[in-house]
Amino acid sequence: MGGISVWQLLIIAVIVVLLFGTKKLRHMGGDLGSAVKGFRSAMDDTDYDTRPQELEDRKAD
Repeated sequence: MGGISVWQLLIIAVIVVLLFGTKKLRHMGGDLGSAVKGFRSAMDDTDYDTRPQELEDRKAD
């Protein structure tokens, strides 16, 4: 009743493909994936780099 049905999602997908084209959508998906990978690796690097420094700072106090 209040949700989105499969047919409505299919119609939206067809409209998006018609507007942007498959080649542009493929590039946008690749760009989004690489951005997420970069964000995750940056978050992992930040967590590992700052934690030992924070522990050393606490020990010095």
